[in-house]
Amino acid sequence: MDPEIIALAGTAATTLIGAFTTDLWERASDGIAALWRRCQPGRADAVVAEAEATREELANAAGDPDVAEELRAEWQGRIRRLLASDPAAADQVRALLAELTPDAPQPAGGVQQQATASGNARIYQAGSSLHVTERAER
Repeated sequence: MDPEIIALAGTAATTLIGAFTTDLWERASDGIAALWRRCQPGRADAVVAEAEATREELANAAGDPDVAEELRAEWQGRIRRLLASDPAAADQVRALLAELTPDAPQPAGGVQQQATASGNARIYQAGSSLHVTERAER
C-alpha cells in the first residue's frame, strides 16, 4: 500500500480522535459523514454511528491513553481501507484535516523518499526534523 495513504490515514485518525473530545466534534462528524456518503454511501450511517460510539467511549475513558490509542488505530484502519478503495478521497480527507486543524501548517506537497542500505549501513530519513542518538559500539 502507498506509504502516503498510510500516513494520511494515521494523521486523520489522530486528528479525529482529538476532535471527538472537543467542540470540533460536530464538524468532525459532519466531515466523516460527507466522506463516507461520497465514497461508500451504504456504510455512511454505520460509520457515523461508530463515530458517536467512539466519542462516548473516549468520554467514558476519562483520558486513558490506551483507550485513545486503540480507538485511533481503529479509525486509522477505517480510513486506510476507505482510501485504498477510493484513492481520490485523499483530497477530501486533507480538506477535512485542514478544517479541523486550521492553525497547523499545511504541507506544500508530498514528500517522497527512497533509500537502499546494504551491509551494516544505516539510513535516517525525515520529512521535517530528525534527531538521532546512538550509543558508541564497544
